Amino acid sequence: MNEPNNELNNELNNELNKTTQRLLELVSDWKGSFDGAYNIRENGCSAGRKSSKNIKIESKKDKPGLDIFIAPGTSGETVYIPACVTHGGVDDLVYNDFHVGRDADVLIVAGCGVHTENGEPARHNGIHRFFLEEGSRVKYEEKHVGTGGAGIKSIDPVTEIHLGRNSTLEMDTSQIGGVDRTTRETTATADEGARLIIRERLLTDGNQTADTVFKVELNGENSGADIVSRSVAKGESRQTYTSDIYGNAPCSGHSECDAIIDGNAFVDAAPKLCARHPDAALIHEAAIGKIAGEQILKLRTLGLTEEEAEAKIIEGFLA
Repeated sequence: MNEPNNELNNELNNELNKTTQRLLELVSDWKGSFDGAYNIRENGCSAGRKSSKNIKIESKKDKPGLDIFIAPGTSGETVYIPACVTHGGVDDLVYNDFHVGRDADVLIVAGCGVHTENGEPARHNGIHRFFLEEGSRVKYEEKHVGTGGAGIKSIDPVTEIHLGRNSTLEMDTSQIGGVDRTTRETTATADEGARLIIRERLLTDGNQTADTVFKVELNGENSGADIVSRSVAKGESRQTYTSDIYGNAPCSGHSECDAIIDGNAFVDAAPKLCARHPDAALIHEAAIGKIAGEQILKLRTLGLTEEEAEAKIIEGFLA
């Protein structure tokens, strides 16, 4: 792995505005620098970029966005592709393609933060496509957050995944607060022996809305998908969850949606399975309910207030 270039990182840190730095800390564990390849997007423009020996980041020629090329056999490296919108009046659209070479094993961090203060809406729409070659493995971390005052904050991620033979993509995606509107669409195709693992965590409050859509095509023998979504809807917020898993070969698929409702919130969950081969083993689960009274009572006996008890339960549920 490349050693961090302290002089380059210090210069970058000085150029980034303070709001961007705060958002980077929330969505991508920014501590004044990144150790590895990176591209930082700020209000629709690249605010800093560095490739490494095995990970090349290039601007697209026909549309806003990047092509990220990860060399075959790359192991133990991280590439950071965070995006930040720091004020209202910005509608940011970006297309990022990740080309992962055979037998590579990498971590990709691609969080997004949106901040408003002037009452105008702000939006980020990131369209990410993953092309995994045979035997490759990717851990993909994606955190979304909204901060600031008035002004609708929207984040609409689109993720398209193509899994080659015996490849694996593990996706950890979370919306950690403050996002007023979000539509989260993920589609995937899996060849022989490929695995897709998704863990989604989602929190809405007030009048926020969140719509999640998963569609997975298991095309290869012994391919598999495991999708688990955990969400909390508070206040008057609304959430919808839809997952479609298509078993087109001898394969295994699992979809699970667990939601907690607090206040007058609304959650609609619709998992769907479609077996197109007699040896497709597909399972779905869905559970929606409120926090159990005995859980709150137990924590209150330890000295917590009711509000503190609810917060602890929600924190553990979304962990």
